[in-house]
Amino acid sequence: MSQTTPEITIRCGFEFTYEAVEQTPMILVVEPRLDSSQKLLGEEFGVSPTLTIGEYKDVHGNIVRRFALPAGSTTVRHDALVAVSVQPENFGAVDEPVPLAELPPELLRYILPSRYCDSDRLMDFAFEKFGQVPQGLQRVQAICDWLHHHIEYRYGAGSPFTSASEVIAQGFGVCRDFAHTAVALSRCFNIPTRYATGYLPDVAFRDNGSPMDFHAYFQVYVGHRWQTFDARFNVSRLGRIDIACGLDAVDGAFSTLFGAARLAWFRVWAYQIDPAEVRLGDPIDLSKRLCGTPQLRFPPGGENR
Repeated sequence: MSQTTPEITIRCGFEFTYEAVEQTPMILVVEPRLDSSQKLLGEEFGVSPTLTIGEYKDVHGNIVRRFALPAGSTTVRHDALVAVSVQPENFGAVDEPVPLAELPPELLRYILPSRYCDSDRLMDFAFEKFGQVPQGLQRVQAICDWLHHHIEYRYGAGSPFTSASEVIAQGFGVCRDFAHTAVALSRCFNIPTRYATGYLPDVAFRDNGSPMDFHAYFQVYVGHRWQTFDARFNVSRLGRIDIACGLDAVDGAFSTLFGAARLAWFRVWAYQIDPAEVRLGDPIDLSKRLCGTPQLRFPPGGENR
């Protein structure tokens, strides 16, 4: 972010409780990515009981925590303050598709089918619906428009077994289904596309009263940069915090358990705050949030102080 671009501060985090029958290895992908679109101001990460925790970056650049749950109950908590620009997503985007021959080798994986993004099964459908739309951001937006108007968002309808082609066939899904289907359709046209997860606070957006959760969307590589699209809401948003990206939800899962354990309870938060009034570790107090209305609001002293 430019030093002259106004910024706001988002508080984001979670608290999970797991119940394990026996010692269970697991990995967590839940921390904001470190890139130029967002600036980590501070964070706290804790596990109770105290455990030995490893950390690494995966092949997609996601921050991964690795440890083993003991038998019984374990609580994991993360709290972060992140500065983000007040410019809308894809501000200044250049609609210049990168020819396949010029793609860096590490991006070629993002044009291939994957577990949930079965683009090989959607070729005929994709070219029938979007083949006449110019390549690049116009085509990506046409895909978003179609999904937004033809696929019903149905809360609680998610399944770990549903692929993109099945979402189109059934006509409904949750945010990860919208993301998987948009990814698959974009890959049909050799547009490098990756599944993404993160926090989506209601900055300059009316709060609909739904409980906060992680959100799934997607990013395309056009104009030699990654650009964010969200077929679920289909509007540019402010305050989005990227956590993970990859081929599909296998890479973006917030937790992966390798044994007999279950997520017994969770809470997620993401809201705009005044950094002069709210500190890491403070109780979660939504009365102090600045978002949740259609208007962008700043702290009394202006943007980040």
